[in-house]
Amino acid sequence: MEPSHTSRHRRDTVEIALVVPLSGPAGMFGPSCEACGQLAVDDLNAAGGILGRRVRLHPIDAGSELPRLAARIDYLVASGRIDGVVGWHLSNARRAITPVTAGRVPYVYTTFYEGGERSDGVYMVGETPEQQLFPAIRWLRDELGLTRWFIVGNDYVWPRETARAVRDCAADCGIDVAGEAFLPLAGRDFGPAIAAIRGSSARGVLLLLVGADCAAFNVAFADAGLDESRIRLSMMVGEDVLYAGGAASARGLYTASGYFEQLVSEESMSFGVRYADALGVAAPALTNIGESCYEGLLLFASLVEAARSLDVRAIERTAGRVGYHGPRGAVHVQGTHTTQPVYLASAEELDFVIRTELSP
Repeated sequence: MEPSHTSRHRRDTVEIALVVPLSGPAGMFGPSCEACGQLAVDDLNAAGGILGRRVRLHPIDAGSELPRLAARIDYLVASGRIDGVVGWHLSNARRAITPVTAGRVPYVYTTFYEGGERSDGVYMVGETPEQQLFPAIRWLRDELGLTRWFIVGNDYVWPRETARAVRDCAADCGIDVAGEAFLPLAGRDFGPAIAAIRGSSARGVLLLLVGADCAAFNVAFADAGLDESRIRLSMMVGEDVLYAGGAASARGLYTASGYFEQLVSEESMSFGVRYADALGVAAPALTNIGESCYEGLLLFASLVEAARSLDVRAIERTAGRVGYHGPRGAVHVQGTHTTQPVYLASAEELDFVIRTELSP
């Protein structure tokens, strides 16, 4: 039986499920996600919590089997044990979660994604292709002359739908898609994709690969010598992926994101210092993916505080007035998505160098 709205909110804490990958190909992102999530909770509680109540996190492994993940979230919502969901996880996990949160509790999804999410009560921190990918492709076209691309992605919803969006916008972006290859999650048979890229006319390779899969593909790409004549644009790469692949696999690798630790701004540098001070020398690499969980909790708190309620309907009525300052600077809600600057960076061995702020 679903608990009443009143009984759910009678306690003196706000309980949030932090859904992040702790296993599987995206599991390398989990430590940074958990660390940034806990830092956000520490900051929120130091400022008085949410609605004057302390915030507590319930980490949940987004890498578990999807039916099991959905059942776990459903139980926590139905039993009144959580007041909302926040997290970075793959789009197939999001699609498993939204049917059990829709209209019941607020859900903040923190990663860039393929676009089109309209489930009831879901708010998005991450960039869509229109905000992130397409401007990056246009910049690489204008600056490096890349007009023909080959797409390599994992075989699930985010890469498939993003590849479709790239094909749809190819004419407007002034590019051609010369070929595609989709690989199973955790697969390591890169030979056919490497051969297809080598045999194509593409000089740009769009990588829509997850975590450890992306790192392993980058090594195979460099070992095949393809980095000598081709540029890669990877949409899911942080310092942890660079470390896993090694400096030799980073030549000619670009990415785009709303946050980089290397961003020279007061907000970004302050966040980096606080992250290091709080977690010390054993801290996981501070990545854009981990930082998105910090942003997600700030957005959750801002939505709830603006509504003065955890109720999905109340939040919906006030969401358009929500904004906050975080590591990415000034962030505002537009519809159910946030808006913030997006930057293009190139990998230089095991670090990123920001090249430009992208224009939508």
